[in-house]
Amino acid sequence: MTLEVGQPAPDFTLPGDGGTDISLEDYKGKKLVLFFYPKDSTPGCTTEAIGFTEALSDFEEAGAVVVGMSKDSVKRHDNFIAKNDLKVRLASDEEGTTIDAYGSWVLKKLYGREYMGIDRSTFLIDETGTVRKIWRKVKVKGHVEEVLEAVKSL
Repeated sequence: MTLEVGQPAPDFTLPGDGGTDISLEDYKGKKLVLFFYPKDSTPGCTTEAIGFTEALSDFEEAGAVVVGMSKDSVKRHDNFIAKNDLKVRLASDEEGTTIDAYGSWVLKKLYGREYMGIDRSTFLIDETGTVRKIWRKVKVKGHVEEVLEAVKSL
């Protein structure tokens, strides 16, 4: 089943950076920008995380919080945050259950090779836990600005 706009966001509680849990329930009453990315410390993922960090005060002003998620461990997340001075929260879904529930665990193709991986995707979830906008196969350039505009329009 593919997650669609208007549906309830799949619930999750996962280990997060700094040794604390991150749960969908934590953000009830706030807009949540949840972005899935393939791997810490890779060029596109680093650019995306830094972009969300740089715009974080704008998201907060618009009443939104930003959380990133990948299959990397909490330790890798903590290193990624420290190395790049990130301010966004990062959740670790090593088992991939939440990534799969959001439809972001997909068949990918690269140089004729097929493999399963994380589709760079972003979900805008409203204050009631309803998915309001979905971006799939995200291109990093201009994405943060596009998401911020969507948050402001809610």
